[in-house]
Amino acid sequence: MTLDAATVARLAERLDRAERDVRPVARITDEYTGIDAEDAYAIQRALRDRKVAHGASIAGLKMGLTSHAKMKQLGVDTSIYGFLTEEGRRSDGAAVRTKGLIRPRVEPEIAFSLKARLAGPGCDVNAVLAATDYVVSALEIIDSRYEEGRFDLRSVIADNASCACFVVGARRRHAADLDLMTLGVVLEKNGLMVATGSGADVLGHPAAAVAMLANMLAARGEHVPAGSFILSGGITEAVPVTAGDRIEARFEELGSVAVTFD
Repeated sequence: MTLDAATVARLAERLDRAERDVRPVARITDEYTGIDAEDAYAIQRALRDRKVAHGASIAGLKMGLTSHAKMKQLGVDTSIYGFLTEEGRRSDGAAVRTKGLIRPRVEPEIAFSLKARLAGPGCDVNAVLAATDYVVSALEIIDSRYEEGRFDLRSVIADNASCACFVVGARRRHAADLDLMTLGVVLEKNGLMVATGSGADVLGHPAAAVAMLANMLAARGEHVPAGSFILSGGITEAVPVTAGDRIEARFEELGSVAVTFD
């Protein structure tokens, strides 16, 4: 780690203000070229602490860059994680204001609600499935706070993996009743199919992404608490949206989940 505590706090404030003011800022690594992943996660933790201090409550965690499509889209080969707030949760069919976002995009995900804590190292798919209360369809709205959408891996980690908000489907299923690897999804924009995929597109199995999360946290002396809601990562590439768009993801076995933008 290369940044001192004061700089970490200042950069977290910069990103927090960019999100609240809907005004993009320069990429962090343009100014701090030598920062590493530990610096980036320290900024993310400081950002989380700022939100909590402002009254937000933590709903869970999200994985990012877990599909080959997303890795190719962003030119990276490493998965990352971020946090979710209850204030960012939306119900199926919700309307989201584009005026509150900078450069919104949407991706379909399989979400896990945990009944037991998960801890690494050594967490695997079986451990995740045993700790899961239910799985549900979801859409994540991602939104980079950087100018012109320019970011690299370290900058996007600091920016909470570009998380804005998330939409949760209504149909809950027990993970043991499903083959999450082959579970397919069709993503539609304004009634037209724009992408397809399956659970296997997320690190071979969406529960593998949750296991990776537990193991990544273990390296920092942390764990995934019981009751956490986890987004396992985008199955397809992220689709850009503007006011007037409607996005719907149709999942096998999990039903559909939709969001509109105004």
